[in-house]
Amino acid sequence: MKELIEYIARSLVEDPTQVVVEQERLGGKVRLELSVAKEDMGRVIGKSGRVANAMRILLRVAAAREGKQANLDVLEPR
Repeated sequence: MKELIEYIARSLVEDPTQVVVEQERLGGKVRLELSVAKEDMGRVIGKSGRVANAMRILLRVAAAREGKQANLDVLEPR
């Protein structure tokens, strides 16, 4: 699941070296945190959050196939 989000994010951004995905497992639940460069935040979030929501949907489908639950958080760059 982590690889899926990394692949999608790297395909969207201009600087793929700045893409970082942290994964945390809590039983049957998986929490992913996505960080990208400040300049690429708009590309990852999309208009009205559509791209980020599409990524969340794909992640939930992939997790459901494995019998798990997953959540994606897009972190603000510092």
